[in-house]
Amino acid sequence: MKARVTVTLKNGVLDPQGKAIEHALSGLGFGGVGQVRQGKVFDIELVGTDKAKAEADLKAMCDKLLANTVIENYAVEIA
Repeated sequence: MKARVTVTLKNGVLDPQGKAIEHALSGLGFGGVGQVRQGKVFDIELVGTDKAKAEADLKAMCDKLLANTVIENYAVEIA
């Protein structure tokens, strides 16, 4: 079973890397770019087929390691 976890900064949290990318894109001539926010994507392959256990395990992974839940949100997709 494959899963994708997307981690993004919560609204209102400053994103200096996103701001740097935004300025770099502008410097490269991409004038139509508005705000840029950077995030992380994790592709995880899980052994087993129990979707409920996979969802619980992925939530625990995010809460314990993959995301800083004070400043980040996460979304889990299971394929």
